[in-house]
Amino acid sequence: MSFVQPNDDYLLSVLEDVGLISRRQIDHARSKLNGAASVVDVLVRDGVVSSDDISRSLAAQAQMQWIDLSAVIIPPEVIAQISAADAARFKVVPVGLGESGLVIAISDPLDVDTIDSLNFLLQREIELVCTSPEKIGEALIKYYGTAEEAADVLQQRLGSDAEFDLEIGETANRISADDADAPIIRLVSMLIIEAHKLGASDIHLEPLDKKFRVRFRIDGVLQEMQAPPKRLQSAIISRVKIMTGSMSIAEKRLPQDGRIQVRIRKKPIDLRVSTVPTNHGETVVMRVLDKSSLLLGLPELGFLSDDQEKFERLLRLPDGILLVTGPTGSGKTSTLYACLNYINKPDRKIITVEEPVEYQMTGINQVQVNNDAGMTFPVALRSILRQAPNIVMIGEIRDLETATIATNASLTGHLVFSTLHTNDAPSAIARLVDIGVQPFLVASSVRAIMAQRLVRRLCSRCKHPAELTETEMRALRLEPSQMKEAQVMKAAGCDFCRHTGYKGRMGIFEIFNIDDDVRHLISKRTSTYALRQRARELGMRTLREDGVRKVLAGLTSAEEVISVTIGDVS
Repeated sequence: MSFVQPNDDYLLSVLEDVGLISRRQIDHARSKLNGAASVVDVLVRDGVVSSDDISRSLAAQAQMQWIDLSAVIIPPEVIAQISAADAARFKVVPVGLGESGLVIAISDPLDVDTIDSLNFLLQREIELVCTSPEKIGEALIKYYGTAEEAADVLQQRLGSDAEFDLEIGETANRISADDADAPIIRLVSMLIIEAHKLGASDIHLEPLDKKFRVRFRIDGVLQEMQAPPKRLQSAIISRVKIMTGSMSIAEKRLPQDGRIQVRIRKKPIDLRVSTVPTNHGETVVMRVLDKSSLLLGLPELGFLSDDQEKFERLLRLPDGILLVTGPTGSGKTSTLYACLNYINKPDRKIITVEEPVEYQMTGINQVQVNNDAGMTFPVALRSILRQAPNIVMIGEIRDLETATIATNASLTGHLVFSTLHTNDAPSAIARLVDIGVQPFLVASSVRAIMAQRLVRRLCSRCKHPAELTETEMRALRLEPSQMKEAQVMKAAGCDFCRHTGYKGRMGIFEIFNIDDDVRHLISKRTSTYALRQRARELGMRTLREDGVRKVLAGLTSAEEVISVTIGDVS
């Protein structure tokens, strides 16, 4: 959508008067017309001025309120005030019911013919507000559009990336982004492609009262995306269920789980799908499992050289338990898979017991827990120990039986990897004892514990040198002398990072090596506080201290480390 041609000269004079453009820029744009609708369109296309700036200037001239239509949720009863045909013909969108009548958004307050036609058509008082032509176009598709139009908007936003082919399932059922015969199929396929392109870890499809919300979790933060029309909600959810091949589209009253295997540009991607009924329909979460993350090395996880060397020594141990701890979403599973990838050699037999198996790894025997069939963690563990493995990975130690088998396995010559939900490394000892494992068994079996969190990496394209504020210095307990060789960075935000200032994530770590003195303390049931003090004496850096090192190295921001380690007061 563009601004109307007859208003071009007036628009140019308005924009020049308010200082948005210069006479030189106008002349340069006029020389580049080459079939463009107007000089204003050339200026917008070249990025000299934005559509929002133009419509704001017009609104000010007409003494009309300007609104950001993309930030407004319009109720269905308001949309029903103007038919889809009339809204498309006049390029207007009803936005609310005001004191003086129906509030209607238009893009050109100078278009007297449209205003008169609306008055005649509606036969009622109307109140006009102004917005940009692009936002009118997006709203027309959002509230009146078809699935095909919604897919076209996505395709336009993706640009050349929309040409990706999506292969679904092992049978390589190819769905091209250009498949015009199946708009819902195309819409869902491109939604998955967009999530992959943006590096999203989850896709959330959430039915609300008056809209169908789509959100992507990018670098651990949910970001709302442009949503398709709410009336497509049922068709989109049904399409996702069909793609799993195992979920029932008729069952809408019970939660369901499924899995979608796709290939985007020949790259294998797994989507773990979960649906839960809500009062406005089924909410769907698709967890994006990118198999390329299996190839991550320890430096990519966020280890600095000294911690990497320490951790590699632990991975070379012949037996014992190595625990990775942290809350849900702290990257524990990714770390375990990176460890397995590091030690996956032909001369070692590795078996994992997981619920569910998130990534399929070549050369590793992976066992899926199925509680309904009686294949629980303890049952699976007892069976796999008869398979004579060298290394065992347990998805999570949850109960005494699992913990006891893991402990016995480590004491009989197996190297065991597992996770626990604790806030720091020393607390894992107390957690195992609370579960019911005898302290002397914990002391004998556990070799090391690593707590971790995820922080966002500063965007490599827009980060620049900066100074820490006094508040940040106090929060991170930094002295001015520590800043002499620091390379502190901050990021302004750019198109590459979606103006967040961050792109990707990395870990911060707290590695607790268990030595003979610590084993003695564990056997005596010493408090977690005393264990933490001993760990500090052995040189253990806390999560915040490791985060501070990464702030001083210019890898992440002080704000990230402070927010993620808010409970770390040591």
